Amino acid sequence: MAVESLGRMVLYIGIILVLIGGFFILAAKVPWFGRLPGDISFRSGGMTIFLPITTMILVSIVLTLLLNIVWRR
Repeated sequence: MAVESLGRMVLYIGIILVLIGGFFILAAKVPWFGRLPGDISFRSGGMTIFLPITTMILVSIVLTLLLNIVWRR
């Protein structure tokens, strides 16, 4: 029984990783993703610091809605 639950967990983790990878592939093709108003970028010399605050809030809201729809019982 423990091996079966371990197998399911590995399968779910694999599916989640595939979905995350697909999300990153699609996000690279959306020109405004990561460049929303509220995303902060500091450049000093050869160093750049990027804080995608608005983008992460948007991603958090979308993921919260999707996970509530999927896992609601």
